[in-house]
Amino acid sequence: MRRFLPLMLLVALPVWAQNEPLPAVPPPPPGMEAFDAALEPQVTIVKAEKETREEFRIKGKLYMVKVTPAVGPSYYLVDRLGDGNFIEANGIGPAVKPPMWILHSW
Repeated sequence: MRRFLPLMLLVALPVWAQNEPLPAVPPPPPGMEAFDAALEPQVTIVKAEKETREEFRIKGKLYMVKVTPAVGPSYYLVDRLGDGNFIEANGIGPAVKPPMWILHSW
């Protein structure tokens, strides 16, 4: 019985903590009051039969497309230089593809 009581108190602790009111939201830091809505990306979702595309634009310029095919994983196409040429980006940083040469075969 003595071991059971502390265990019950530990189990009841999250329920007791939920009853506390949340703290007030702090004001934004200085200089953040003037929010530029033009820097917020505009997302357009285009649904097709075989894929769904999410087009991301800032100030009307398309800079990234997320493609979600009906079958398979989603991938991103990014215009890194701003020249309209989109390359596939599978993560953070440049895409590194190691060489896959066959050096020896038995």
